[in-house]
Amino acid sequence: MNRSEILSQLKKNPQVSVLIVGAGINGIGTFRDLALNGVDVLLIDRGDFCSGASAASSHMAHGGIRYLENGEFRLVREAVKERNRMIQNAPHIVKPLPTTIPMFKYLSGLLNAPLKFLGWLDKPSERGSVIIKLGLMMYDAYTGSQRTVPRHKFYSRAESLSKWNKLNPEIVNTAVYYDGLISNPERLALEIMLDAEAENTNARALNYVSLVGGSGKSVILRDELTDETVELEPKLVINAAGPWIDFANHSLGVTTKFIGGTKGSHLVLKHPELRAAIGDNEFFFENKDGRIVLIFPMQDRVLLGTSDIKIDHPDDANCTDEEVDYFLELTARVFPTIKVTREHVVFAFSGVRPLANSVAKTTGQYSRDHHIEVLSGDWTNLLFPVYSLVGGKWTSFRAFSEEVADKALQFLGIARNKGTGDLPVGGGRNYPRTSEDCAKYINGLAAWTGLSHERLETLFDRYGTRAETIAEFMKLSTDAPLISLPNYSKREILFLAQYERVEHLDDLLLRRTMLAMLGKLSREAVLECAELLADAFGWSLERKNAEAERTLRLLADRHRVRL
Repeated sequence: MNRSEILSQLKKNPQVSVLIVGAGINGIGTFRDLALNGVDVLLIDRGDFCSGASAASSHMAHGGIRYLENGEFRLVREAVKERNRMIQNAPHIVKPLPTTIPMFKYLSGLLNAPLKFLGWLDKPSERGSVIIKLGLMMYDAYTGSQRTVPRHKFYSRAESLSKWNKLNPEIVNTAVYYDGLISNPERLALEIMLDAEAENTNARALNYVSLVGGSGKSVILRDELTDETVELEPKLVINAAGPWIDFANHSLGVTTKFIGGTKGSHLVLKHPELRAAIGDNEFFFENKDGRIVLIFPMQDRVLLGTSDIKIDHPDDANCTDEEVDYFLELTARVFPTIKVTREHVVFAFSGVRPLANSVAKTTGQYSRDHHIEVLSGDWTNLLFPVYSLVGGKWTSFRAFSEEVADKALQFLGIARNKGTGDLPVGGGRNYPRTSEDCAKYINGLAAWTGLSHERLETLFDRYGTRAETIAEFMKLSTDAPLISLPNYSKREILFLAQYERVEHLDDLLLRRTMLAMLGKLSREAVLECAELLADAFGWSLERKNAEAERTLRLLADRHRVRL
């Protein structure tokens, strides 16, 4: 069902059991869980799918080792379990990631964790080898017998400098433990949403639709593409708007202060020397000011992050000059001989973590846990309850979504009959696990489609087993590489446009692909892709030019990319 058909259907029949506001990962995860259990559910977002806070992650599926010293043991245990599930259920996107911690002292920080746990310490203090060893032993224990990832290892100074010859010689130890790399979070979210729609014809998702009002038994939605409004009558509203939760509640006439989010920014670098220095390892360490930061391998690029800054309005989140300077300088902490400058930056992004409002003295002490706030009763002037999803993180989205869905199913009087714990996602379905099986899969596709092995390997790397559907589509008509982006073809772009709910050019370039984030775009590429979408969607010359200008402006204003 396409966009216009969904909107037309809603106008004819405004009743819906559940309306989910916000198509970030928590909203999309809840959408899938309810869809699997037969609920008629509508998911909306004022922007594109996974374009808000969920698009500004550090690309990590992690258990949150540093949360141990805040006493958030339940969260760490849950997140480690969910990290393992992500690696199993979405192997085309989430893979084990060796993570290196460089340490500069032996005994520092022995009292930090207990003092923080008791609330007697509220400022960062360097952690030494002993406390990190204890933390990693506990972290490994949470994985239990399910060895989805290997146990941690400790290395001496000599062993460390032998493994990473650019590493700061002042280190005393390194430790390597494993978390998960989410290579393309936006695609993972999109595939979860598409899976949900395929499972249940009464599960419908719309991007560029906003919540603008509500009272009594009704809510008012606005189509941001046409400015038309639709009035719905939901039995339940789930507010999954992330850092915008309080603003969404305000649209319903309810004043809340659930969110006290913090801004996290990142840079993407084109820096072959630094990329070679880290190898396939993330480097996760304390900067000189005590802030936990990371240097992260992202294909042939390097990701630097992240900040943790209190912010009042999520729409104001942007990567500032001060943050850029901070990120560029942090590499000297572990790789002092490698020079990093602004010329290496190919992309920047920033978002707001939807953390619960907190009275903690430092942002690092804000809880990363999640919970549901329920609004109901006479004082809301609403005849339906509102569940606000506060907190949460990428790694634990499935568990949080399950908790929310259970509560919603109970409210609706529907018994759960399907779970998501072992459910493959999109291109992770029937994914070949060994190199031999991968070779057989590619050989079979080549024989079936006639595409070259090299082309199919590229598609498989991008889309997992969804490559089969895309390859078949590509063979239905004459295809050719893009002039400006020869690693993509016209039919591949056309498939993404037609079957992955692209409404704007930036949906394609920033979220359906990683072209923007990896710094692969040129002005010519933007214009060529605009031409392809114009042909596919019948855009006028004015619309095509407006889409190109919109994308170029977004890249410049939000991502420090000027083409």
